Amino acid sequence: MDAFKLMKELRANYEQEGYYIPKETGLNLIESTEQNGAGISAKCRDAQVEDLWGLSSFFGYSTQTFVLAVNLLDRFLALMRVQPKHLSCVGLSCLHLAAQRSAPDATLSSGHELIRIGQRRFTASDLSRMEKIVAEKLHFTSSAVTPLTFLHLYHQVALGQSPSRKEVLSLEKLEAQLKACLRCMSFSKAKPSVLALALLRHEIKAIQSEDMWEMTCHLQRHLKIADAELQCWAERVAGCLSDYASPRCSRPNHKKLLWVVSRRTAQNLQSSSCSVPDLPTIPEGGWDPSQSEDSSEDLSSGEESLSSSLEGEGAYFPLHLRRRR
Repeated sequence: MDAFKLMKELRANYEQEGYYIPKETGLNLIESTEQNGAGISAKCRDAQVEDLWGLSSFFGYSTQTFVLAVNLLDRFLALMRVQPKHLSCVGLSCLHLAAQRSAPDATLSSGHELIRIGQRRFTASDLSRMEKIVAEKLHFTSSAVTPLTFLHLYHQVALGQSPSRKEVLSLEKLEAQLKACLRCMSFSKAKPSVLALALLRHEIKAIQSEDMWEMTCHLQRHLKIADAELQCWAERVAGCLSDYASPRCSRPNHKKLLWVVSRRTAQNLQSSSCSVPDLPTIPEGGWDPSQSEDSSEDLSSGEESLSSSLEGEGAYFPLHLRRRR
């Protein structure tokens, strides 16, 4: 895409972004809600986004899917009064809607599988009904203008001037920084174009590139972004990423999912999935019953009840994601 078309698309998305920003009055109400209160608090929302991030990573969803899911979640929470007990259903429905719009068919997981892996306490029918409610209330059809939309366009503008900058200005790193910011609900108040430009400037400042910094100034003038507004969000981005890089920050661990299995469920699982009993070797020349008097005892010993603590490789794991033994 040439520079003229890029700038035209930037302008078109800038004019539409206001339709996809959560209502500030609704976000303010969430921020003022106390934890364990009657409504959704900011801490509850942030915890739900952490869960969506973990599920997105587990199923291999793209950053686009995750960012769109967060956008849908924030817009719905800012528009509707949601009870805490329904938050997990709303969050998972937003992720499933986003995945249906942006994830390839090969990686798209069913609602039932999302519920199983997420260990939710509702049914696939509940999820389907919630998806219809979210889509109807938000008038959601296909996509939305998000900070990632502008981040990709800004990155294309930068590479258009010099393709060699691709290794210096990593889009993957910018996307990771955006996801880190979206963990905090306060960033949902930012205009997508401003937040994306603040992230881009933060990274360019780190690599100390004067020509790319001038390019961001040109983008700012083109979109008529006020200096005070950009500076405000640039400071918030710097603070957030600094905190996120700190060892004190509790970042989500997407490498392992911990499954909590009840004792009754553990006793009903097949013991063969965790242990293999020691059975006598059958001679090639034939089987001698006198040498296998204890075979039935050995076999039964392998059918002992499982421990109440199991790793998540049983029925809750998708077949294609189970670890080869």
